[in-house]
Amino acid sequence: MVVAGRQKSITFFIALGAGLISVIILLYVGGFLLNWRTGILLFFGTLLAIAIISGVVLNTIFLVREVRRNAQHDAFINAVTHELKTPVTSIRLYLETMQTRTVDEDKRQEFYGIMLDDCKRLLSTIEQVLRTGRLGATHRKLNRSRIDLDAVIEQVLERARALHRVSPELLQYHPGSAATIAGDREDVEAAVSNLIDNALKFSGKDAKVTVETANIEGKYVALRVIDHGPGIPKAELKRIFKRFYRVPGALAVRVKGTGLGLFIVRAVAKRHGGRVWAESEGPGRGATFVLQLPIAK
Repeated sequence: MVVAGRQKSITFFIALGAGLISVIILLYVGGFLLNWRTGILLFFGTLLAIAIISGVVLNTIFLVREVRRNAQHDAFINAVTHELKTPVTSIRLYLETMQTRTVDEDKRQEFYGIMLDDCKRLLSTIEQVLRTGRLGATHRKLNRSRIDLDAVIEQVLERARALHRVSPELLQYHPGSAATIAGDREDVEAAVSNLIDNALKFSGKDAKVTVETANIEGKYVALRVIDHGPGIPKAELKRIFKRFYRVPGALAVRVKGTGLGLFIVRAVAKRHGGRVWAESEGPGRGATFVLQLPIAK
């Protein structure tokens, strides 16, 4: 209901701005036809009309952006609330079960495993939010060191296979030539992890993800994460890296998240002198994410 109300507000102000501009143009044309000899008045009238039209257009643009930003913030708060509340509720339920009932050892170990997974999910959400704040701090210096990118990728892949319970056949790695980069290992690891986790989450149960690296002219190393999932509409390929942004549709509702993962990837790439982009032929045709980082000299 809130989103629908905001959409109506956007439509109203766009219509209002268009109506005002139309009235100004009609008055201007009418004044020109009736007073075509009064050149000075016509000149100042033209400047006034341009100023008013510009003001109306800018006001409408800023208003629409603000409404969309507020909607994204609300969606982020709802998503984070869900991501925090769900594992906490699950942990509490299993603890209460073990406290009030007699549970055999096998079942108890199963409960412990589920609670540990919920704790990992909870910690991951908290780390995402905290990392976003740290990356947004422009004064923060980069803690540079030499990083073996292959080792980072292997470590992330091992963790992702355990977390998402996928076999090596469904999450493959094809390394190119070895590459060493200079940067913050923790940030680079977070960027690689977000790309792989996103590919697995959005691909569903039958996920098949391929990770590749390649050397580009001896100056950069490109990490490519290729999935065969639902794909991305071409109009959304640049928007998905914005903070809090999630591609609208049923898939975004089914796959929970905070909308911060790809924003973190872009921020890490930018801080390390690299870049990231997405490629997709459209819905149903999979997607490829490319993270390009400079090789250490």
